[in-house]
Amino acid sequence: MTGLVLIVDDVPANVRLLEAKLTAEYYSIISAYDGEETLRQVREAAPDVVLLDVMMPGMDGFEVCERIKADPATSHIPVVMVTALSDRADRLRGLEVGADDFLTKPVRDEALFSRLKSLIRFKQTMDEWRVREESFGQFGGSEELAKMRDLGIRGARVLAVDEYDEARAHLCEIFAQAGADIESAKGNDEAFARLAQADYDLLVVGSVEGGGAVRFCSQLRARPESRSVPIIVIGNEQMQEELFKALDLGVNDYVVRPLDRAELTARAKTQVARHKYHRWLKDGYARSLDLALTDPLTGVYNRRYFEVHLEKKLAQMRPGSSLGLIFMDIDSFKQINDSQGHAVGDRVLMEVARILRERVREFDMVARLGGDEFVVVTPDMSEDLLLRVTDRLCEAIRGLAIEPVKPGQASLAITMSVGAALTEAAAVGPVELLGLADTAMYQAKFAGGNCVRIETVSAGRPHGGGSGDAAAAR
Repeated sequence: MTGLVLIVDDVPANVRLLEAKLTAEYYSIISAYDGEETLRQVREAAPDVVLLDVMMPGMDGFEVCERIKADPATSHIPVVMVTALSDRADRLRGLEVGADDFLTKPVRDEALFSRLKSLIRFKQTMDEWRVREESFGQFGGSEELAKMRDLGIRGARVLAVDEYDEARAHLCEIFAQAGADIESAKGNDEAFARLAQADYDLLVVGSVEGGGAVRFCSQLRARPESRSVPIIVIGNEQMQEELFKALDLGVNDYVVRPLDRAELTARAKTQVARHKYHRWLKDGYARSLDLALTDPLTGVYNRRYFEVHLEKKLAQMRPGSSLGLIFMDIDSFKQINDSQGHAVGDRVLMEVARILRERVREFDMVARLGGDEFVVVTPDMSEDLLLRVTDRLCEAIRGLAIEPVKPGQASLAITMSVGAALTEAAAVGPVELLGLADTAMYQAKFAGGNCVRIETVSAGRPHGGGSGDAAAAR
């Protein structure tokens, strides 16, 4: 996962070192050497993450971070404070002024890369919802984020999971004193049962039987009821590699024992504010979504919204980024309508739309163009990943079991012809990209259907990319 990183340090050698490390990991880099330049770069370039040194002449990193988080236009941008200071008070001050993380020099590469991936993943999700908010004229979102930060974890619903009674009681005491609505679970089964019954603002995971905390967190991320709930893992210094892996798997943060009460609550405050802001954006978007922009039968977006969304996504692309467009057409759909009736045809369309919504990422966008044609706009794609995604969607749709009109007849076999187009930043416009995906889809149709064809665009010139049978290209 790539992104734009702003490196801030008054020592040029430190900037060059971080720049070399991150460039090797395919991040785009900009830099600043003092507070005023940092604030200007944040406003103008809107980076995905700011790596901010604390010790700078004039305006120090604490003040810079506080000003970034106080500005409604930039408060959503993650800030990681990187410093030689290791004092507990300095770390807490950084978290209290709004820093999303605090890393002490010398920073381990694994820690830095894991944190960046986690924060960029979060920001990209938030950016997608912010685009949708702006599309529907909803303003004041950044001010709402500031309010949620001020509220802290008071009233937040928190679930603490730990197999040891004493550790669980300690977590409950910490969060109760901070004003949270705290509940606890001893093991996996009890935790899953509670998650099925209630919505939580934060999960705090300590020692877990049957495979450990990291495996348990991967199970949490695989379940719909806990997929988007922030998770803080509690570990120890000997678990560093596992904790870095946890961040890669979607865990939001971690703390190490012995627990620092103030640090745990500060990190919890950040995660709860993010979660409530995310939910506020989603709820506001749902309330304001005009029915004219959705397909009334399937509930996905219609062509009007798709065209606006695709244009915005292409305009926002940075050098080195990519965007995939998947164009899907149901094979022999007219025959289904003619032989089974439009009620069955409508059910096929609704089931296909449901599968597409469930099998793509939260920040991907699904739309019905009309008839039996669907599209998926999916950013941050490689050609190989795009082929695997389309293959997975086709496999899921082949698994549909649509009952025919007449009892006793075999279930209808549903397949798709899929064309996909992949573009780099500024390579083509929305009309050209859609045309490439449309052409690729018809190539799949002419090849007999139930397969995938991909076109890629590079340096302004389209050329045939990889293609494959959707059933075989796993």
